[in-house]
Amino acid sequence: MISLASGTTKTPSPWRSRSSIITFQDVEKCSGDAVHPRWISRIGALLIAIIFIVALSVSTVHAVEDTRKVSVVSFGLFGDQGVFRSEATGAAQVVANRFGGASINVQYNSKKGGGATIEGLAMSLQAASNGLDANNDILFLILTSHGSRAGLAVKAGRLTQMLTPSNLANMLARTNMRYKVVVISACFSGIFIPRLANPDTLVITAADADHPSFGCRDKAKWTYFGNAFFNMALRQARSLKDAFVVARSLVKKRELRERFEPSNPQMAGGENVHPLLIARP
Repeated sequence: MISLASGTTKTPSPWRSRSSIITFQDVEKCSGDAVHPRWISRIGALLIAIIFIVALSVSTVHAVEDTRKVSVVSFGLFGDQGVFRSEATGAAQVVANRFGGASINVQYNSKKGGGATIEGLAMSLQAASNGLDANNDILFLILTSHGSRAGLAVKAGRLTQMLTPSNLANMLARTNMRYKVVVISACFSGIFIPRLANPDTLVITAADADHPSFGCRDKAKWTYFGNAFFNMALRQARSLKDAFVVARSLVKKRELRERFEPSNPQMAGGENVHPLLIARP
């Protein structure tokens, strides 16, 4: 087990706007009426005030966006195969590089044991949320393992557990975080969508509820979906939605080429989250 933590975010200084005041002299008459410098001055002052208010509003919006933090929790749950350790570690790094990482917590299991258990996940999610603004910041969870129609397999040495959709939904609810992203790389991972997805929670899964996903070989660095989504698409895409569209196409082409039945990766919910996560250039 390793725990990677504490990246920092920098809040840029508010930008400054400069205003120039134009004064009018030698005012002439037009159509027999005198144009009064006093009225011109009042109009000019009003325009300057409007410009200042608009500039201040824009500056405030940018400041909120720039200070929004993303905390990444990434767990490789199945310890008997190294691909889940590798994927959990690599995925967390990609997400932090693309969206920033106020904190990064990566844990995985091995054949000897580890802390990527149901209890460990609950504690890690709570710890991550404690350092965040519950109404503004984003909790980003990545889970990679073997899956079944019952949930995700947890294997740490001799310990075996099953992480169900209900378990995970309750853990996330206890964090009190409004904005959440959950990416699950596992067979049948679409079973988590009905319990987790809503406008404030974006859920991305490697497969639908009725199909396996592929690529979980022991010595591999990525599963098929993990490679397509994190390692290829997300490194280039500006948003999670764009990355998912590219990854889904890549996965389907690979599966058909290798004569596997398509896993049908899924994306649901997150209507309020999408605008908040724009990748860095």
